[in-house]
Amino acid sequence: MSERGSDVVIVGAGVHGASAAYHLAQSSARVTVVERLTPAGGPTGLSSGVCRAYYTNAFLAEVARDSIRMMADFEGIGQGHDSGYRRTGLLFLHPSQDVEEVTANVARLNEPDLQVELHAGDDLQRKFPQFVLDDIGIGAYEVEAGYADPAGTTAGMMAGATAAGANLRSYAVVQELRLRPGGGAVVRLKGGEDLEAERLLIAAGPWTAPLARQIGVELPLTVERHLVATTRLEDPARIPFGHGDLVTGYYCRPEGVDQYVMGWTHAGEQVDPDRFDRTIRREEELELETAVARRYPLMHDAQPRGGWASLYDVSPDWQPVIGEIAEGVFVDAGTSGHGFKLAPALGRHVADLVLGRPDPRLAQFDPRRFESGELLPAGYRDAHILG
Repeated sequence: MSERGSDVVIVGAGVHGASAAYHLAQSSARVTVVERLTPAGGPTGLSSGVCRAYYTNAFLAEVARDSIRMMADFEGIGQGHDSGYRRTGLLFLHPSQDVEEVTANVARLNEPDLQVELHAGDDLQRKFPQFVLDDIGIGAYEVEAGYADPAGTTAGMMAGATAAGANLRSYAVVQELRLRPGGGAVVRLKGGEDLEAERLLIAAGPWTAPLARQIGVELPLTVERHLVATTRLEDPARIPFGHGDLVTGYYCRPEGVDQYVMGWTHAGEQVDPDRFDRTIRREEELELETAVARRYPLMHDAQPRGGWASLYDVSPDWQPVIGEIAEGVFVDAGTSGHGFKLAPALGRHVADLVLGRPDPRLAQFDPRRFESGELLPAGYRDAHILG
């Protein structure tokens, strides 16, 4: 059975697919979103939800800033859904070797209306006495950073998309993609239904590369297992803000009034996205919590609360992979642990790309950069997730 398709078909209703659908529908495009589960039913729903604009890439910093502001003012987007955004602030702790680069980057970040404070030496110790700072050379504190609810944000953006006319097809599994004469693709669903897409956007996270392979495009994306641990700390002296440690290699943010959420910033174990251990093992949890406690000693008194493992789809340079991979076929993937915090505003740029009016700054993320070895810089040394 074949069905005359929408102007745009999006494969994937994680936060990136939902955001693109929202912005496309706001531009009056006819949009159908095909999702194998439900919105945020994959890695998006397991994100740690950190929101910050502290990036070394100027475009990503601007997009993250705009995303935070969308989540902070979500009422007009989410059709009653709550993004869950909470402003807490976030402190980034760097070794002395980063002082020059951090100072220059913070100066750039403050130009486009971001609030990032620099603290070094005695000032750093006075401002943040809760930490062991012997090996820290400089700290950067982002005032508007915080966290949000990935599932609520995705549900809200998808609701906003459907209110503007988009069609959501949940529990619709893509069986096959075929290029369409004149551009776009035919999306065959399990059960035999064909959707014709004048333009196709693949935003399927860890399943993006296998889907692109069906139309003859090899994307150098790998899939990694990443841990998230949670603890409870009832001490009234606990810090109410998040922090990222670029020496030890972890991030930690508050959750509610007495809990913390934490994870590593370095590469994880490569896995099959359909067969991986979703639980966090006790030894994995303790290793992460012990690392945090060495920097933030009060954490020694915290009560472990378990956690989970989720997936990152990772590009060779840990930067997004966004662009046209065949005539009328686009990809938005490879966000490498940055995906949630970028997605609400990045979806507008992706929508413009699909509609043929791309922001020139998006070209730096084109998938063809890997063929020529033109990798983008990402963060500070191996702390890619914090850069």
